[in-house]
Amino acid sequence: MTETTVGIGGAAESTDMVLNIGPQHPSTHGVLRLRLVLDGERVREAEPVVGYMHRGAEKLFEARDYRQIIVLANRHDWLSAFSNELGVVLAVERMLGMEVPERAVWTRTLLAELNRVLNHLMFLGSYPLELGGITPVFHAFHEREELQTVMEEVSGGRMHYMFNRVGGLKEDLPAGWLGRARHAVAQVRSRMDVYDRLVLGNEIFRGRTRGVGVLAPETVHAYGVSGPIARASGVDFDLRRDEPYLAYGELQDVLRVVTREDGDCLARFECLLEQTHNALELAEACLDRIAELPPGPINQRLPKVLKAPEGATYAWTENPLGLNGYYLVSKGEKTPYRLKLRSASFNNIQALTELLPGTLVADMVAILGSLFFVVGDIDK
Repeated sequence: MTETTVGIGGAAESTDMVLNIGPQHPSTHGVLRLRLVLDGERVREAEPVVGYMHRGAEKLFEARDYRQIIVLANRHDWLSAFSNELGVVLAVERMLGMEVPERAVWTRTLLAELNRVLNHLMFLGSYPLELGGITPVFHAFHEREELQTVMEEVSGGRMHYMFNRVGGLKEDLPAGWLGRARHAVAQVRSRMDVYDRLVLGNEIFRGRTRGVGVLAPETVHAYGVSGPIARASGVDFDLRRDEPYLAYGELQDVLRVVTREDGDCLARFECLLEQTHNALELAEACLDRIAELPPGPINQRLPKVLKAPEGATYAWTENPLGLNGYYLVSKGEKTPYRLKLRSASFNNIQALTELLPGTLVADMVAILGSLFFVVGDIDK
């Protein structure tokens, strides 16, 4: 069978059409290109073409010291900036054998969960929007603004917080901030049922997502898919439970690892929504614990020039979108010899080559949106 790229006007009936989706920005969550081979309205082959946003962050890490690389690290997944920073500082602290003050550990856990909620709310609003429902995005941004206000107050940033430091956090929490954060979390929790009623209760949404884009557990393992997408296919793995870091070891009675068995677009949305509920519960538990802690330092005093000892380590965290890992190699200098980033979206998006073939073009956007990816996290 011949393969011809055709424009308007079509071609012979026996010829497949090669269609480019993208790489213009509005086509997807950023500048992604999909190369589809179509047989009428059905997708025969799909190839994600990545790299349009590549900024060479891993190479830039090698020319910046351990304080400066944080500003680069928090930008690849711009919806998970705090979690991105966290992986870098955990890697350096592990190399140094450094103990972080308890106050910093609990505050990091709290801010990581608030960041998780902010990330998930974006997708809880944008996914129905891609399927034609505009109302949920207004609710999502209203709730995001409640939490953005407290995050901005504590760090000074709205997206790129730059609040983590090797040895702890930049500074202590502002006076009265715990009360304001508690109020914001309670407000968001009280209104989260809107997504159950407005989205999950909508028969059009369920019709567009149930049984569509089924991702098998074998494919999850083969491509290294992680996060809510993997758990929606029944792969029960979450670093916060299975290899606890920060204060998650003490939060096992609150932490729920949300899984589904269906592996379709609906299951992925349900996982994301239920995980948001749980992240808010974890945030409340952290607020309770921080309120009980005695006054103390929130960071370690560091030398003017920070050098990691010679060696290598790998620090991974359960980011909102999946596993995020940093492989740090040091030659004993003030800059990393190598800092390799393993981002969640890069692996997750590769599964499209298995998910899209056999589906209708009309379902492509439903499947694409349900993978909850950030293109900067793919291209790095």
